[in-house]
Amino acid sequence: MPRITSVEVVDVRFPTSLTRDGSDAMNKDGDYSAAYVVLHTDEAGLSGHGFTFTIGRGNDLCVLAASQRAEPLVGRDIDAVCDDLGGVYRELQSDSQLRWLGPDKGVIHLALAAVMNAVWDLAARRAGVPLWRLLSEMSPEQLVDAADLRYLSDVLSAEQAVTMLRSRESGRKQRIAELEASGYPCYTTSAGWLGYSDAKLRRLCEEAVAAGYRHVKLKVGADLEDDIRRCRIAREVIGPDGNLMIDANQVWEVPEAIEWVKALAEFEPLWIEEPTSPDDILGHAAIRKAVAPIGVASGEHGMNRVLFKQMFQAGALDYCQLDAARLGSVNEVLAVYLLAAWFDVPVCPHAGGVGLCELVQHLAIFDYVAVSANLDRRVTEYVDHLHEHFVDPCVVRNGAYVLPQARGYSAEMYRESLETYSFPNGSYWAGRAAGEQP
Repeated sequence: MPRITSVEVVDVRFPTSLTRDGSDAMNKDGDYSAAYVVLHTDEAGLSGHGFTFTIGRGNDLCVLAASQRAEPLVGRDIDAVCDDLGGVYRELQSDSQLRWLGPDKGVIHLALAAVMNAVWDLAARRAGVPLWRLLSEMSPEQLVDAADLRYLSDVLSAEQAVTMLRSRESGRKQRIAELEASGYPCYTTSAGWLGYSDAKLRRLCEEAVAAGYRHVKLKVGADLEDDIRRCRIAREVIGPDGNLMIDANQVWEVPEAIEWVKALAEFEPLWIEEPTSPDDILGHAAIRKAVAPIGVASGEHGMNRVLFKQMFQAGALDYCQLDAARLGSVNEVLAVYLLAAWFDVPVCPHAGGVGLCELVQHLAIFDYVAVSANLDRRVTEYVDHLHEHFVDPCVVRNGAYVLPQARGYSAEMYRESLETYSFPNGSYWAGRAAGEQP
């Protein structure tokens, strides 16, 4: 019987700080990075690939943690692992000694995401389908068994989740056909990084509109006058009917967030994203109440499903922005999608980073097909960089993700990219240390 023979974990980093790609009010000079996991097997042509996302220093900590998280998988029968995705997750997640370092948060949780993302990729590859289809073909009972519903039963029981999913089963094939024709709608953040000049902002907004985007997001929060000027430029380019979103990346205190957003209200932003600490549930609720009808969006730093449960209970979010590599992989993502559907909050996943667009396209497609059955107020982030390092990169046309067709979770990176950008001994970083690279 085929088995997982070894686990490889690579510290891979890209020098995005050189061009200010990814720059915002809180994170000015990140080098987009990944703790990249490969599950090797003794079956020819079959492996599992996953990762979690960081922005540079400390990525090595995630690599070490992922190595320990993955150890129990070595020697396992592939069929047994892939046929019990909920059980494998619960086993790894409940390691008491590692769990103590969280629990369900921080480096140890990021590492769990990397490892279990690789397990889900392995399962989809074994089945010969893209991950979104693997999920969309699972029964309500299978999905609920895989989901991490621990600590959620006070608002959503397993039985209620199954009933909700059953009510949406009948239209799955029709919704897949709709997305095959139109794609899943996305927005671009590529125009709005805080380190870009006004001229570059205007040019990129013009290019976004020409490419079919109806939603554009800008980073804000460093200087109010700069934000007013930049929002005016963006609104001029996208027009009154375009959707403008703004993102503060946690930089404000609650009163400051309210004051700042009201100062930008003339530009009619659809939402303010991460206006304050990602853990401040009541702060988000207060901001939401004060700045309405501007929506509040958050979740890319949402550490676990319990935080999201409380955000929903407190009425703190208009838009849920879960992250595929910060939550504990697909298992915990499933739980948040179920909660969001139960509370009728649209999920607009966070993306960008290294490979996050590749992952979240699968999740958003699955959500429409099997969970929410709704595209109203739903749009998924897209950032146009680093896709060239992936074997199955995401494709966007006319402001929409094209449905992936290759088997797996679209997480596999080219070996050449790993060899070039592995840290610190890859050819790029070694050359930079020797003064041969910028």
